[in-house]
Order: sequence, then C-alpha cells, then structure tokens
Amino acid sequence: MKKLLFSFAALLLFIITGCGSDSETVKVGTSNAETPTWELMKELASEEGIELEIVQFSDYVQPNIALDNGEIDLNAFQTISYFNSFKEERELDLSAVGTTAIWPMGIYSEQVEELSEIEDGAQIIVPKEPTNLGRALMLMQKAELITLEEGFEGSGGLEAITENPKNLDIVPVTAGQTARGLQDATAALINSDVAIAAGLNPSEDPVFREDDQNVPYINIIASQTERKDEETFQKIVDIYHSEEVTNFIKEEYEGAAVPVIRPIEEVVGE
Repeated sequence: MKKLLFSFAALLLFIITGCGSDSETVKVGTSNAETPTWELMKELASEEGIELEIVQFSDYVQPNIALDNGEIDLNAFQTISYFNSFKEERELDLSAVGTTAIWPMGIYSEQVEELSEIEDGAQIIVPKEPTNLGRALMLMQKAELITLEEGFEGSGGLEAITENPKNLDIVPVTAGQTARGLQDATAALINSDVAIAAGLNPSEDPVFREDDQNVPYINIIASQTERKDEETFQKIVDIYHSEEVTNFIKEEYEGAAVPVIRPIEEVVGE
C-alpha cells in the first residue's frame, strides 16, 4: 500500500511539474531562404524557455494573412516597404517589432565591369512588381544612372524618371526572370534571392549594390499590433540581434544578407 501511495505521489508530482513549465511556444512564419537562420534561432530561444515553431511559406501573401488571422504569432520574411504597402491594401492591423537583415538588390552585368562603361541606349532589365520596381529605380538613381522626381520613395513606375541622360532602355520583367536578362541586356537589377538561385554571388558579382542604409528595404519581424509589446517577442528580437546570430547570417549567406541591428522605432518612424 505504501509503495502504491508513493508511486501515485511521484506521478502527481511529475504531472504538476510538467504543467508548471515556463516554456512558451511561438509560431514564426518565414521563407525558405530565411529558414536556416530561424533554425538557429529555435535552438537559442529554447535556452531562454521559448519554443519556436517554424512555419514555412512559399509566397509573400499568406504569411501576413496567417499573422492577421492568428494562425502564427510572428512572421519574418518581408521588407518594410512591402509590409507597409500590403497591410494598407488589405487593411490589416499589424506592426513591425524588430529588424532582421537587408538582402541587397544589385546591378549585375556580363558586359561591363564599371557603371561608367554603360553606353548610351543600353538595355537595362528591372523587376516589374511595384515595390521591386520602385526599389530598382532608387538604386539606379543612387548609381547616378537616372534622376527621379523629387520626394520619390519607391511608390511608382518609370513615369517617376525625370532625367535619363544615357537614354537607357529600361525594361521591366517579372523579378524571377531578371537574371535571365543578363544574356542579352547590358545590365539587370536583381534581388538577392533571385541572384543566388541563378548562381550569382550577391556580395562579389554586382557592379553596384545597396547597403544596409536603404531603410525601406530592411527586413522586419512583424506581429499583430495588439501584441507588439509582448515581452516574449522582444526577447526573440534580442536573440536575433545577438552576436551568434549576426555571425551566422554573415557566414551562411556570404553577403547576400546583411544583418541590421537598429531600434525598430528608428526605421519605421513609430
């Protein structure tokens, strides 16, 4: 009888201990490209009593829909520019809670090694999706190939060009097809993930590329607005900004992704 009571007491203690665990599960939606970083995040967060469940998405629409519906707690896959445009269009009450990295867009060419070698009338391929096109035009302006209308912040198309001194033939195509344009065009503006898929090195191959100061194209971690101040979310951001994760991103992506450790209020203006 004593043995039976002891066994029952031990079982009860096990159940109580298990139920009293401080571990918290957070579902994070992300892209295939960013999954390696979040696998490391999962290990590091576990040490802080946070169990991350990684949910992969293959498109740029569902992660925000799933976040708004409460199917996931956070997502991490998008630029500030895309995020702001998407949530305004869909009327979603979402907020950025932390920065992650910038995946620099670059100007690539198989015909020239310097921007100065681009000749008059040269064909330049750019991605045609609204946020990508605006980003490409801003990069071309930074490269001093074109001038855009005053106050241009990435919303608009080719009509925003006010000066094109070399009469460049700027041809918009689907972002995924920009790398193929290198076969015929003088240059192409290519997103980092597309460049990697095409066998290009985003840190070595571009003739010119973005840096981490291009604020609208910094990637962020997002949550529902009503949950943005949750302590657990801030812990996750802090872990992402740790030296271990920063070094991992630099080594894993070899310059294709540049870690951005900045206060979220500084980059989104909140």
